[in-house]
Amino acid sequence: MIEKNNKKTINAWCMYDWANSVYSLTISTAVFPSYFFGVTGGKDHSVDFLGFTLKNTVLYSYTLSIAFLVVALLNPLLSSIADTKGNKLSFMKAFCYMGSISCMALYFFDSTNLEFGIFAFSLAAIGFAGSIVFYNAFLPEIATEDQYDKISAKGFSLGYIGSVLLLIVNLLMITFHDALGLQESMAARISFLSVGIWWMGFAQITFSRLPNNVFHKKEVTEGVLSKSLQSLKKIWQESKRLPLLRRFLLAFFLYNMGVQTVMYMATIFGEEVVNMEMGELIILVLILQLVAILGAYIFAKISAKKGNVFSLCITLLIWIGVCIAAYFIKDGMKTEFYILGAFVGVVMGGVQSLSRSTYSKLMPVDTTDHASYFSFYEVLEKSSTATGTFVYGVILMLTGTQNNATFALALFFVFGFMLLRKIPSKTVYNTKLEAI
Repeated sequence: MIEKNNKKTINAWCMYDWANSVYSLTISTAVFPSYFFGVTGGKDHSVDFLGFTLKNTVLYSYTLSIAFLVVALLNPLLSSIADTKGNKLSFMKAFCYMGSISCMALYFFDSTNLEFGIFAFSLAAIGFAGSIVFYNAFLPEIATEDQYDKISAKGFSLGYIGSVLLLIVNLLMITFHDALGLQESMAARISFLSVGIWWMGFAQITFSRLPNNVFHKKEVTEGVLSKSLQSLKKIWQESKRLPLLRRFLLAFFLYNMGVQTVMYMATIFGEEVVNMEMGELIILVLILQLVAILGAYIFAKISAKKGNVFSLCITLLIWIGVCIAAYFIKDGMKTEFYILGAFVGVVMGGVQSLSRSTYSKLMPVDTTDHASYFSFYEVLEKSSTATGTFVYGVILMLTGTQNNATFALALFFVFGFMLLRKIPSKTVYNTKLEAI
């Protein structure tokens, strides 16, 4: 066992949020989508991919869905293998390097090699999502339970800060590309390269401090797959005897559908409904990230006094209000949309940070299979993202307006709230009094 609450180890763990969050902001949200649609002829332009003719928006959506599906299918098994062999750090490194190198490879993506670009984009998404599972699994191994909320909030806050810093640098390079003697497309490609270098480089701080075999498990060389499958079965059986954990996971699945859908669709909503320009949308993204830092700490403070469930319920009530308010946003209401974006930022930081720490608290205190437990959490997170965005698309197709689709998201938060509030803020769990 390692010393828990070691300041250097905790800081190193938090630095992985700083390292990998640049992928979320630059690749997933701000720069790569615009670049992708630019090199493929503009939104809804048809492209040929592996013998199929698809609209580029559909291809982009399918690529993300397949990447999430791959992670959802692989991670439970790989996490179980990591727990069986005691080598979570090795798996975390493998996914990190896959993702960061794939981001660097996007530097070579242009209109002449669509298949290469999609392949690299897919691997980057898989690397990001895959490494998060093993990263999260270290939290209960490096800290005591009373520190989970604070440490989780610190990690997310560092991620928001780091991603904003690199995004600002990249946006300045893209905006003033002429002064730098660059074509705009080249400036965007350099930004992809910078993401990979940043991600891989700062991850070394994390890798230098995290232990690879906390519980000193013996090296398993034979029957790894069968033992890993037995471990998964064991955890599934354990979860059936943990009613609070199961209730939380169901609530998480429901409200996370709303959270992730709002985060993915916010800029598209601003572009199509509010008629915002790209520069205004970038300002919106920056507002979301910066305010989320404050939100993570505010709700960590609330949870310290009132418990995680109380704090999470407050965030869900605000999310419900945001979805209802979005229904009334119309063309030209840019100031109102910025204000709404600030509220989204506050609860975005709070709900993500607290969800991770709450799940850590609900896991059995005597388990050594943290990666396997967190793989279930990540599978639900990815599944809820896919479900939420799919439902949003169906409602949009049926009603024709994003306002109606956003309003409908409030139901996800309502149902999640109803389940979550049934979990007591103080409960006897694993034979000890625990504030959740």
